[in-house]
Amino acid sequence: MITRRKFLENSAVAAASAMALRQPLFAASQNAPQQEIQQGPGQGLLQSMRNAAAAAQIQKTKLTDTVFMFQSVGANIVVLVGPDGKVLIDSGMATGVPHLLDALTKLTPHPLKLLMNTSWLFDHTDGNAALDLAGAFIIGQENIRLRLATPQKIPMLNLSLPSAPASALPETTFVDGQKIYLNNEELDLVHAPNASTDSDVYIHFVNANIIHAGELWFNNAYPIIDTNSGGTINGMIQGVDQVLELADDRTKIVPSHGAPGNKTNLSAYRQMLTTVANRVERAKIGGQSLIQTLALRLTADLDPQWSHGEMTPDMFVTAIYNTL
Repeated sequence: MITRRKFLENSAVAAASAMALRQPLFAASQNAPQQEIQQGPGQGLLQSMRNAAAAAQIQKTKLTDTVFMFQSVGANIVVLVGPDGKVLIDSGMATGVPHLLDALTKLTPHPLKLLMNTSWLFDHTDGNAALDLAGAFIIGQENIRLRLATPQKIPMLNLSLPSAPASALPETTFVDGQKIYLNNEELDLVHAPNASTDSDVYIHFVNANIIHAGELWFNNAYPIIDTNSGGTINGMIQGVDQVLELADDRTKIVPSHGAPGNKTNLSAYRQMLTTVANRVERAKIGGQSLIQTLALRLTADLDPQWSHGEMTPDMFVTAIYNTL
């Protein structure tokens, strides 16, 4: 699987520096005309992920009789099925949508009804326009629509991105939260401000006792904290705390990347977040510059367990340093 991290590790822009953390974000669709984009590493990354998604098969995990998790290139997708129609959480990469629609057809004959986004990052929204064409009504936190609807700059990558097509934008937005009742399920959508970005949402399947944590949780990996779009370490910890408060020992929790887990797994992740944040804060209060803080290798003892995702240790420490 091609990830943002794999591309960035092979790019000069991923080297540790005093620059604030920036992640490539993009939400264009395969159904829209390809728009001209300033060349840069992020452009190559996006195309690499789209190429991989076009060939990758979807892996299905059954969570309950009516809730499933799909994994491919991009963020995890959760599906709720039932007589009211299929509900999707996140859309993955645009080129993976044909595989997604085929997998959905094999689940049940019910039509596609809703698509909910948990983040505006491209691996959550790139397939929006294609799924809109397939019949999905799109719902998202208001910052998801605002960011997708306007050009975005990624300073770290020297990249300017155009706005997404209108068909990729959420058609209904909310500020703090939204309740939806479908297929004998209550879905509670909750905004977690300034976590991975300023647009993060976690979704509670109340009856099924499942929580899709979105970008709040990367299972066994350091999370993306995109400081360019409002991400902060304190917001991330606060969002994780909200999910932990909702969960009990039987709750199934779905991360944006990685295998589903439970409250114990998420608690260990929360402990990692606070441990690194406290270490970085002590260094910063002590007068250490970012470069000096990176040289301390504050995550060295944690890296064997957590340095497996898109965020390198230096990128993670940089994001924390710049948001404390």
